[in-house]
Amino acid sequence: MELQNKATSLWRNFFDVRMVQIRTFHMTWFAFFACFFAWFGIAPLMSVVRDELQLTKDQVGWAIIGSVSVTIFARLFVGWLVDRIGPRKSYTWLLMLGALPVMGIGFAHDFQTFLLFRVLIGGIGASFVITQYHTSVMFAPNVVGQANATSAGWGNLGGGVTQFVMPLLFSVFVVGFGFSEALGWRLSMVVVGSIIFLTGIAYYFLTQDAPDGNFDDLRARGMMPEKKKVTGAYWHAMKDPRVWVLFVIYGACFGIELTVNNVAALYFIDYFDLTLVTAGLMAASFGLMNIFARTLGGLFGDNFGSLWGLKGRAFWLFVCILFEGFALMIFSQMSVLFLALPALIVFSLFTQMAEGATYSVVPFINKKALGAVAGVVGAGGNAGAVLAGFLFKGTLDWHQAFFILGIVVSCASVLAFFVRFSTKQEDEERAAFAAANIETLRRRAERANSELRAGMEALEAQSARPAQ
Repeated sequence: MELQNKATSLWRNFFDVRMVQIRTFHMTWFAFFACFFAWFGIAPLMSVVRDELQLTKDQVGWAIIGSVSVTIFARLFVGWLVDRIGPRKSYTWLLMLGALPVMGIGFAHDFQTFLLFRVLIGGIGASFVITQYHTSVMFAPNVVGQANATSAGWGNLGGGVTQFVMPLLFSVFVVGFGFSEALGWRLSMVVVGSIIFLTGIAYYFLTQDAPDGNFDDLRARGMMPEKKKVTGAYWHAMKDPRVWVLFVIYGACFGIELTVNNVAALYFIDYFDLTLVTAGLMAASFGLMNIFARTLGGLFGDNFGSLWGLKGRAFWLFVCILFEGFALMIFSQMSVLFLALPALIVFSLFTQMAEGATYSVVPFINKKALGAVAGVVGAGGNAGAVLAGFLFKGTLDWHQAFFILGIVVSCASVLAFFVRFSTKQEDEERAAFAAANIETLRRRAERANSELRAGMEALEAQSARPAQ
Protein backbone atom coordinates (compact mmCIF):
# COMPACT_ATOMS: atom_id res chain seq x y z
CA MET A 1 0.00 0.00 0.00
CA GLU A 2 1.60 3.23 -1.21
CA LEU A 3 1.86 6.11 1.24
CA GLN A 4 0.05 9.23 0.03
CA ASN A 5 0.57 13.00 0.01
CA LYS A 6 4.27 12.90 -0.71
CA ALA A 7 5.89 16.23 -1.56
CA THR A 8 6.37 16.75 -5.30
CA SER A 9 8.89 19.58 -4.88
CA LEU A 10 11.95 20.00 -2.67
CA TRP A 11 13.58 23.29 -3.58
CA ARG A 12 10.49 25.44 -4.13
CA ASN A 13 9.34 24.95 -0.53
CA PHE A 14 12.80 24.44 0.89
CA PHE A 15 12.41 26.75 3.89
CA ASP A 16 8.73 26.10 4.62
CA VAL A 17 9.20 24.04 7.78
CA ARG A 18 5.44 24.12 8.39
CA MET A 19 5.29 21.33 5.79
CA VAL A 20 6.01 18.08 7.59
CA GLN A 21 7.88 16.76 4.55
CA ILE A 22 10.29 19.71 4.52
CA ARG A 23 10.67 19.78 8.29
CA THR A 24 11.47 16.07 8.28
CA PHE A 25 13.95 16.54 5.43
CA HIS A 26 15.91 19.11 7.44
CA MET A 27 15.87 16.96 10.58
CA THR A 28 17.05 13.88 8.69
CA TRP A 29 20.07 15.53 7.12
CA PHE A 30 21.05 17.28 10.35
CA ALA A 31 20.71 14.08 12.40
CA PHE A 32 22.82 12.18 9.88
CA PHE A 33 25.35 15.03 9.81
CA ALA A 34 25.69 14.81 13.60
CA CYS A 35 26.06 11.01 13.44
CA PHE A 36 28.64 11.13 10.67
CA PHE A 37 30.56 13.85 12.52
CA ALA A 38 30.65 11.68 15.65
CA TRP A 39 31.36 8.47 13.75
CA PHE A 40 34.60 9.86 12.33
CA GLY A 41 35.29 12.44 15.02
CA ILE A 42 38.26 10.51 16.34
CA ALA A 43 39.87 10.02 12.89
CA PRO A 44 41.57 13.45 12.60
CA LEU A 45 42.89 13.03 16.14
CA MET A 46 44.37 9.58 15.53
CA SER A 47 47.95 10.85 15.43
CA VAL A 48 47.49 12.06 19.03
CA VAL A 49 45.71 8.88 20.10
CA ARG A 50 48.36 6.75 18.37
CA ASP A 51 51.17 8.43 20.30
CA GLU A 52 49.40 8.33 23.68
CA LEU A 53 48.25 4.70 23.48
CA GLN A 54 51.40 3.65 21.57
CA LEU A 55 49.44 1.99 18.78
CA THR A 56 51.22 0.11 16.02
CA LYS A 57 50.34 0.44 12.33
CA ASP A 58 48.56 -2.90 12.53
CA GLN A 59 46.48 -1.73 15.51
CA VAL A 60 45.57 1.50 13.73
CA GLY A 61 44.43 -0.67 10.82
CA TRP A 62 42.22 -2.76 13.10
CA ALA A 63 40.69 0.43 14.51
CA ILE A 64 39.87 1.53 10.95
CA ILE A 65 38.23 -1.82 10.19
CA GLY A 66 36.44 -1.95 13.53
CA SER A 67 34.88 1.48 13.05
CA VAL A 68 32.94 0.31 9.99
CA SER A 69 32.45 -3.41 10.65
CA VAL A 70 29.60 -3.36 13.17
CA THR A 71 27.68 -0.93 10.97
CA ILE A 72 27.06 -3.74 8.49
CA PHE A 73 24.91 -5.60 11.02
CA ALA A 74 23.45 -2.41 12.47
CA ARG A 75 22.19 -1.33 9.04
CA LEU A 76 20.65 -4.73 8.34
CA PHE A 77 18.84 -4.65 11.69
CA VAL A 78 17.70 -1.04 11.38
CA GLY A 79 16.41 -1.74 7.86
CA TRP A 80 14.05 -4.31 9.38
CA LEU A 81 13.25 -2.19 12.43
CA VAL A 82 12.28 0.97 10.57
CA ASP A 83 9.60 -0.88 8.59
CA ARG A 84 8.10 -2.05 11.89
CA ILE A 85 8.22 0.93 14.25
CA GLY A 86 8.81 3.81 11.82
CA PRO A 87 11.75 6.15 11.20
CA ARG A 88 10.84 8.58 13.99
CA LYS A 89 11.22 6.15 16.89
CA SER A 90 14.09 4.30 15.20
CA TYR A 91 16.16 7.46 14.79
CA THR A 92 15.41 8.66 18.32
CA TRP A 93 16.61 5.42 19.91
CA LEU A 94 19.65 5.18 17.64
CA LEU A 95 20.79 8.71 18.43
CA MET A 96 20.31 8.49 22.18
CA LEU A 97 21.91 5.06 22.56
CA GLY A 98 24.64 5.85 20.02
CA ALA A 99 25.71 8.88 22.05
CA LEU A 100 26.91 6.61 24.87
CA PRO A 101 29.96 5.01 23.15
CA VAL A 102 30.81 8.37 21.53
CA MET A 103 31.26 9.85 24.98
CA GLY A 104 32.52 6.56 26.42
CA ILE A 105 35.60 6.39 24.19
CA GLY A 106 37.07 8.99 26.51
CA PHE A 107 37.56 6.17 29.04
CA ALA A 108 39.79 4.15 26.69
CA HIS A 109 43.19 3.48 28.24
CA ASP A 110 44.75 0.88 25.93
CA PHE A 111 44.30 -0.63 22.46
CA GLN A 112 41.66 -3.14 23.55
CA THR A 113 39.35 -0.61 25.20
CA PHE A 114 39.89 1.92 22.41
CA LEU A 115 38.99 -0.69 19.78
CA LEU A 116 35.88 -1.73 21.72
CA PHE A 117 34.48 1.80 21.81
CA ARG A 118 35.55 2.44 18.20
CA VAL A 119 33.53 -0.60 17.13
CA LEU A 120 30.48 0.43 19.18
CA ILE A 121 30.55 3.96 17.76
CA GLY A 122 30.12 2.40 14.31
CA GLY A 123 26.54 1.54 15.26
CA ILE A 124 25.43 5.13 14.62
CA GLY A 125 26.36 4.63 10.98
CA ALA A 126 22.99 2.87 10.66
CA SER A 127 21.49 6.36 10.78
CA PHE A 128 21.99 6.49 7.03
CA VAL A 129 19.32 3.83 6.46
CA ILE A 130 16.74 5.80 8.42
CA THR A 131 17.68 9.01 6.63
CA GLN A 132 17.12 7.45 3.20
CA TYR A 133 13.96 5.69 4.33
CA HIS A 134 12.43 8.83 5.81
CA THR A 135 13.02 11.01 2.77
CA SER A 136 11.80 8.20 0.48
CA VAL A 137 8.40 8.08 2.21
CA MET A 138 8.12 11.87 2.25
CA PHE A 139 8.91 12.72 -1.42
CA ALA A 140 7.32 11.72 -4.74
CA PRO A 141 9.15 9.87 -7.57
CA ASN A 142 9.97 13.04 -9.51
CA VAL A 143 12.15 14.40 -6.68
CA VAL A 144 12.94 11.39 -4.47
CA GLY A 145 16.40 10.96 -6.01
CA GLN A 146 17.50 14.48 -5.22
CA ALA A 147 15.80 14.45 -1.80
CA ASN A 148 17.61 11.22 -0.86
CA ALA A 149 20.91 12.41 -2.30
CA THR A 150 20.79 15.83 -0.63
CA SER A 151 19.82 14.54 2.82
CA ALA A 152 22.54 11.88 2.67
CA GLY A 153 25.08 14.21 1.09
CA TRP A 154 24.63 16.92 3.66
CA GLY A 155 24.81 14.24 6.33
CA ASN A 156 28.02 12.85 4.86
CA LEU A 157 29.30 16.40 5.00
CA GLY A 158 29.86 15.72 8.67
CA GLY A 159 32.73 13.45 7.66
CA GLY A 160 34.44 16.43 6.06
CA VAL A 161 33.60 19.04 8.68
CA THR A 162 34.86 16.81 11.48
CA GLN A 163 38.30 16.68 9.82
CA PHE A 164 39.00 20.31 10.67
CA VAL A 165 36.54 21.05 13.50
CA MET A 166 37.79 18.28 15.79
CA PRO A 167 41.46 19.42 15.63
CA LEU A 168 40.25 22.97 16.37
CA LEU A 169 38.08 21.77 19.29
CA PHE A 170 41.04 19.75 20.53
CA SER A 171 43.21 22.87 20.33
CA VAL A 172 40.67 24.85 22.36
CA PHE A 173 40.92 22.36 25.22
CA VAL A 174 44.71 22.02 25.04
CA VAL A 175 45.82 25.55 24.16
CA GLY A 176 42.85 27.57 25.40
CA PHE A 177 42.14 25.76 28.68
CA GLY A 178 45.56 24.23 29.26
CA PHE A 179 44.44 20.61 29.44
CA SER A 180 46.79 17.81 28.48
CA GLU A 181 46.54 16.29 25.01
CA ALA A 182 45.32 13.03 26.58
CA LEU A 183 42.41 14.84 28.22
CA GLY A 184 41.82 17.15 25.26
CA TRP A 185 40.81 14.48 22.73
CA ARG A 186 38.64 12.76 25.32
CA LEU A 187 36.71 15.93 26.20
CA SER A 188 36.26 16.66 22.49
CA MET A 189 34.43 13.36 22.05
CA VAL A 190 32.25 14.04 25.11
CA VAL A 191 31.07 17.29 23.54
CA VAL A 192 30.16 15.50 20.31
CA GLY A 193 28.31 12.72 22.15
CA SER A 194 26.21 15.27 24.03
CA ILE A 195 25.12 16.88 20.76
CA ILE A 196 24.06 13.47 19.41
CA PHE A 197 21.93 12.81 22.49
CA LEU A 198 20.12 16.14 22.26
CA THR A 199 19.51 15.63 18.55
CA GLY A 200 17.70 12.39 19.35
CA ILE A 201 15.27 14.22 21.61
CA ALA A 202 14.63 16.87 18.97
CA TYR A 203 14.00 14.24 16.30
CA TYR A 204 11.20 12.67 18.32
CA PHE A 205 9.30 15.93 18.76
CA LEU A 206 9.89 17.59 15.37
CA THR A 207 9.16 14.78 12.90
CA GLN A 208 6.55 12.15 12.08
CA ASP A 209 6.84 8.86 10.21
CA ALA A 210 4.91 9.72 7.04
CA PRO A 211 3.08 12.67 5.46
CA ASP A 212 -0.27 11.54 6.90
CA GLY A 213 0.91 10.59 10.38
CA ASN A 214 2.91 8.09 12.41
CA PHE A 215 2.96 4.38 11.57
CA ASP A 216 0.95 3.40 14.65
CA ASP A 217 -1.88 5.73 13.63
CA LEU A 218 -1.73 4.71 9.96
CA ARG A 219 -1.95 1.02 10.86
CA ALA A 220 -4.88 1.70 13.15
CA ARG A 221 -6.65 3.37 10.19
CA GLY A 222 -5.80 0.48 7.84
CA MET A 223 -3.50 2.63 5.70
CA MET A 224 -0.42 0.44 6.21
CA PRO A 225 0.31 -3.32 6.42
CA GLU A 226 0.46 -4.81 9.91
CA LYS A 227 3.81 -5.33 11.61
CA LYS A 228 3.63 -9.12 11.21
CA LYS A 229 3.76 -8.73 7.42
CA VAL A 230 6.99 -6.73 7.57
CA THR A 231 9.27 -9.69 8.27
CA GLY A 232 7.90 -11.61 5.28
CA ALA A 233 8.47 -8.65 2.98
CA TYR A 234 11.98 -8.28 4.41
CA TRP A 235 12.98 -11.82 3.45
CA HIS A 236 11.33 -11.44 0.05
CA ALA A 237 13.47 -8.37 -0.62
CA MET A 238 16.60 -10.25 0.49
CA LYS A 239 16.00 -12.79 -2.31
CA ASP A 240 16.08 -10.11 -5.02
CA PRO A 241 19.48 -10.30 -6.81
CA ARG A 242 19.27 -6.59 -7.69
CA VAL A 243 19.51 -5.77 -3.99
CA TRP A 244 22.83 -7.61 -3.75
CA VAL A 245 24.14 -6.04 -6.94
CA LEU A 246 23.48 -2.63 -5.39
CA PHE A 247 25.07 -3.94 -2.17
CA VAL A 248 28.35 -4.44 -4.07
CA ILE A 249 28.03 -1.18 -6.03
CA TYR A 250 27.47 0.83 -2.85
CA GLY A 251 30.51 -0.83 -1.34
CA ALA A 252 32.47 0.54 -4.31
CA CYS A 253 31.44 4.13 -3.62
CA PHE A 254 30.34 4.70 -0.02
CA GLY A 255 32.75 2.04 1.20
CA ILE A 256 35.56 3.98 -0.44
CA GLU A 257 34.37 7.23 1.13
CA LEU A 258 34.38 5.67 4.60
CA THR A 259 37.89 4.37 4.04
CA VAL A 260 39.17 7.77 2.89
CA ASN A 261 37.52 9.48 5.88
CA ASN A 262 39.40 7.10 8.17
CA VAL A 263 42.84 7.33 6.56
CA ALA A 264 43.01 10.72 4.83
CA ALA A 265 44.40 12.74 7.74
CA LEU A 266 47.08 10.16 8.55
CA TYR A 267 47.83 9.83 4.83
CA PHE A 268 48.59 13.54 4.50
CA ILE A 269 50.59 13.58 7.73
CA ASP A 270 52.73 10.54 6.89
CA TYR A 271 53.16 11.00 3.11
CA PHE A 272 53.14 14.79 2.76
CA ASP A 273 54.62 15.75 6.17
CA LEU A 274 51.76 18.08 7.17
CA THR A 275 50.74 19.21 10.65
CA LEU A 276 47.62 17.88 12.41
CA VAL A 277 45.46 20.92 11.58
CA THR A 278 46.73 21.29 8.00
CA ALA A 279 46.26 17.58 7.29
CA GLY A 280 42.74 17.86 8.67
CA LEU A 281 41.96 20.70 6.27
CA MET A 282 43.31 18.68 3.32
CA ALA A 283 41.29 15.63 4.35
CA ALA A 284 38.21 17.80 4.85
CA SER A 285 38.20 18.78 1.18
CA PHE A 286 37.12 15.23 0.35
CA GLY A 287 34.09 15.23 2.64
CA LEU A 288 33.10 18.84 1.99
CA MET A 289 32.22 17.97 -1.59
CA ASN A 290 29.11 16.37 -0.13
CA ILE A 291 27.54 19.82 0.11
CA PHE A 292 26.57 19.47 -3.56
CA ALA A 293 28.19 16.39 -5.18
CA ARG A 294 25.80 13.76 -3.87
CA THR A 295 22.86 16.01 -4.67
CA LEU A 296 24.11 16.16 -8.27
CA GLY A 297 24.12 12.38 -8.38
CA GLY A 298 20.50 12.21 -7.30
CA LEU A 299 19.43 15.15 -9.46
CA PHE A 300 20.93 13.65 -12.60
CA GLY A 301 19.44 10.31 -11.57
CA ASP A 302 15.97 11.91 -11.57
CA ASN A 303 16.71 13.59 -14.92
CA PHE A 304 17.94 10.36 -16.50
CA GLY A 305 14.82 8.72 -15.10
CA SER A 306 12.58 11.33 -16.72
CA LEU A 307 14.23 10.73 -20.09
CA TRP A 308 14.85 6.97 -20.16
CA GLY A 309 12.93 5.54 -17.21
CA LEU A 310 14.42 3.33 -14.53
CA LYS A 311 17.07 1.95 -16.88
CA GLY A 312 18.28 5.54 -17.30
CA ARG A 313 18.89 5.74 -13.55
CA ALA A 314 20.94 2.52 -13.69
CA PHE A 315 23.01 3.79 -16.64
CA TRP A 316 23.84 7.02 -14.81
CA LEU A 317 25.00 4.90 -11.87
CA PHE A 318 27.38 3.02 -14.21
CA VAL A 319 28.90 6.29 -15.46
CA CYS A 320 29.55 7.60 -11.94
CA ILE A 321 31.17 4.42 -10.64
CA LEU A 322 33.39 4.07 -13.71
CA PHE A 323 34.78 7.60 -13.47
CA GLU A 324 35.17 7.26 -9.70
CA GLY A 325 37.53 4.32 -10.28
CA PHE A 326 39.56 6.21 -12.87
CA ALA A 327 39.83 9.27 -10.61
CA LEU A 328 40.96 7.16 -7.64
CA MET A 329 43.76 5.58 -9.70
CA ILE A 330 44.94 9.04 -10.75
CA PHE A 331 44.87 10.31 -7.15
CA SER A 332 46.94 7.34 -5.99
CA GLN A 333 49.80 8.39 -8.28
CA MET A 334 50.04 11.98 -7.03
CA SER A 335 53.15 12.54 -4.90
CA VAL A 336 53.11 16.34 -4.57
CA LEU A 337 50.45 18.23 -2.68
CA PHE A 338 49.44 20.75 -5.36
CA LEU A 339 48.53 17.82 -7.66
CA ALA A 340 47.17 15.47 -5.01
CA LEU A 341 44.56 17.95 -3.71
CA PRO A 342 42.74 18.63 -7.03
CA ALA A 343 42.91 14.91 -7.85
CA LEU A 344 41.32 14.17 -4.48
CA ILE A 345 38.52 16.66 -5.16
CA VAL A 346 37.70 15.17 -8.58
CA PHE A 347 37.76 11.68 -7.08
CA SER A 348 35.44 12.89 -4.30
CA LEU A 349 33.03 14.41 -6.84
CA PHE A 350 32.45 11.11 -8.65
CA THR A 351 32.41 9.05 -5.45
CA GLN A 352 29.60 11.07 -3.94
CA MET A 353 27.67 11.39 -7.19
CA ALA A 354 27.78 7.58 -7.38
CA GLU A 355 26.28 7.39 -3.90
CA GLY A 356 23.48 9.75 -4.88
CA ALA A 357 22.90 7.78 -8.08
CA THR A 358 22.65 4.53 -6.10
CA TYR A 359 19.89 5.86 -3.87
CA SER A 360 18.02 7.32 -6.82
CA VAL A 361 17.53 3.65 -7.80
CA VAL A 362 16.92 2.10 -4.35
CA PRO A 363 13.34 3.45 -3.76
CA PHE A 364 12.14 1.61 -6.89
CA ILE A 365 13.45 -1.88 -6.09
CA ASN A 366 10.75 -2.95 -3.60
CA LYS A 367 8.37 -0.37 -2.16
CA LYS A 368 6.80 -2.88 0.24
CA ALA A 369 10.15 -3.49 1.93
CA LEU A 370 11.90 -0.16 1.48
CA GLY A 371 13.63 -0.43 4.83
CA ALA A 372 15.03 -3.86 3.96
CA VAL A 373 16.42 -2.68 0.62
CA ALA A 374 17.86 0.52 2.10
CA GLY A 375 19.41 -1.47 4.95
CA VAL A 376 21.02 -4.15 2.79
CA VAL A 377 22.39 -1.69 0.24
CA GLY A 378 23.61 0.61 3.00
CA ALA A 379 25.34 -2.34 4.68
CA GLY A 380 27.17 -2.92 1.42
CA GLY A 381 28.91 0.40 1.86
CA ASN A 382 30.36 -0.73 5.17
CA ALA A 383 31.24 -4.17 3.86
CA GLY A 384 33.26 -2.44 1.15
CA ALA A 385 34.96 -0.30 3.76
CA VAL A 386 35.89 -3.35 5.85
CA LEU A 387 37.46 -5.09 2.87
CA ALA A 388 39.27 -1.92 1.79
CA GLY A 389 40.54 -1.44 5.32
CA PHE A 390 42.64 -4.61 5.12
CA LEU A 391 44.75 -2.97 2.41
CA PHE A 392 45.78 -0.25 4.88
CA LYS A 393 46.69 -2.41 7.87
CA GLY A 394 49.56 -4.41 6.41
CA THR A 395 52.89 -3.59 4.83
CA LEU A 396 51.39 -2.44 1.53
CA ASP A 397 52.25 1.15 0.61
CA TRP A 398 49.15 3.34 0.82
CA HIS A 399 49.74 4.69 -2.71
CA GLN A 400 49.50 1.11 -3.95
CA ALA A 401 46.43 0.45 -1.81
CA PHE A 402 44.57 3.35 -3.40
CA PHE A 403 45.56 2.22 -6.91
CA ILE A 404 44.27 -1.32 -6.30
CA LEU A 405 40.99 0.09 -5.01
CA GLY A 406 40.67 2.21 -8.16
CA ILE A 407 40.95 -0.90 -10.33
CA VAL A 408 38.34 -2.75 -8.25
CA VAL A 409 35.89 0.18 -8.39
CA SER A 410 36.24 0.51 -12.17
CA CYS A 411 35.47 -3.19 -12.62
CA ALA A 412 32.46 -2.95 -10.27
CA SER A 413 30.84 -0.32 -12.51
CA VAL A 414 29.63 -2.94 -15.02
CA LEU A 415 27.37 -4.42 -12.33
CA ALA A 416 25.02 -1.47 -12.83
CA PHE A 417 23.82 -3.11 -16.06
CA PHE A 418 22.41 -6.00 -13.99
CA VAL A 419 19.99 -3.67 -12.18
CA ARG A 420 17.02 -4.25 -14.46
CA PHE A 421 13.29 -3.62 -14.21
CA SER A 422 10.30 -5.27 -15.85
CA THR A 423 8.40 -3.49 -18.62
CA LYS A 424 5.38 -3.31 -16.32
CA GLN A 425 7.34 -1.54 -13.58
CA GLU A 426 8.95 0.80 -16.09
CA ASP A 427 5.46 1.80 -17.31
CA GLU A 428 4.10 2.18 -13.77
CA GLU A 429 6.97 4.36 -12.64
CA ARG A 430 6.85 6.45 -15.81
CA ALA A 431 3.17 7.13 -15.11
CA ALA A 432 3.86 7.90 -11.45
CA PHE A 433 6.68 10.25 -12.45
CA ALA A 434 4.38 12.08 -14.88
CA ALA A 435 1.60 12.27 -12.28
CA ALA A 436 4.00 13.81 -9.76
CA ASN A 437 5.09 16.41 -12.31
CA ILE A 438 1.47 17.24 -13.12
CA GLU A 439 0.72 17.60 -9.42
CA THR A 440 3.67 19.98 -9.10
CA LEU A 441 2.37 22.11 -11.97
CA ARG A 442 -1.14 22.08 -10.50
CA ARG A 443 0.11 23.32 -7.14
CA ARG A 444 2.16 26.03 -8.81
CA ALA A 445 -0.89 27.13 -10.77
CA GLU A 446 -2.99 27.23 -7.61
CA ARG A 447 -0.32 29.27 -5.86
CA ALA A 448 -0.09 31.69 -8.80
CA ASN A 449 -3.90 32.06 -8.91
CA SER A 450 -4.00 32.67 -5.18
CA GLU A 451 -1.32 35.34 -5.45
CA LEU A 452 -3.14 36.91 -8.41
CA ARG A 453 -6.45 37.03 -6.51
CA ALA A 454 -4.72 38.55 -3.51
CA GLY A 455 -3.15 41.18 -5.74
CA MET A 456 -6.49 42.00 -7.41
CA GLU A 457 -8.22 42.32 -4.04
CA ALA A 458 -5.49 44.63 -2.82
CA LEU A 459 -5.89 46.82 -5.91
CA GLU A 460 -9.67 46.92 -5.52
CA ALA A 461 -9.37 47.83 -1.86
CA GLN A 462 -6.91 50.60 -2.73
CA SER A 463 -9.11 52.02 -5.50
CA ALA A 464 -12.17 51.97 -3.20
CA ARG A 465 -10.52 54.25 -0.65
CA PRO A 466 -11.73 57.85 -0.70
CA ALA A 467 -9.26 60.36 -2.05
CA GLN A 468 -7.30 62.18 0.67
